Amino acid sequence: MAVKPLLSVPREVKAGVPFEVRILIQHPMETGFRRDAVGGVIARDIIHTFECSVDGEEVFAARLEPAIAAKPYLAFSARLERSGTMLLRWVDDHGVEAQERVDIRVV
Repeated sequence: MAVKPLLSVPREVKAGVPFEVRILIQHPMETGFRRDAVGGVIARDIIHTFECSVDGEEVFAARLEPAIAAKPYLAFSARLERSGTMLLRWVDDHGVEAQERVDIRVV
């Protein structure tokens, strides 16, 4: 998961007003149901956990399953009352963890 995700988060928001967070994660999301050219099962490798928090307070969380597409796209709304650092974190079946941080200023 060395490829940086495409992330859309406003850097400045109004207090108490919902805003949208969008992320496209570059990950193959292998289901574990496909077979390779010689008939062997391709091991499952999906992002199973996605979490978003601001200064340690959870804003959004999702548990993903094999039915999700490769390069998963997630979009959700958040609302902040004070400025802080948003942490977006995800973990795949191999234990690989990735994260992005965004400082958001509330006006």
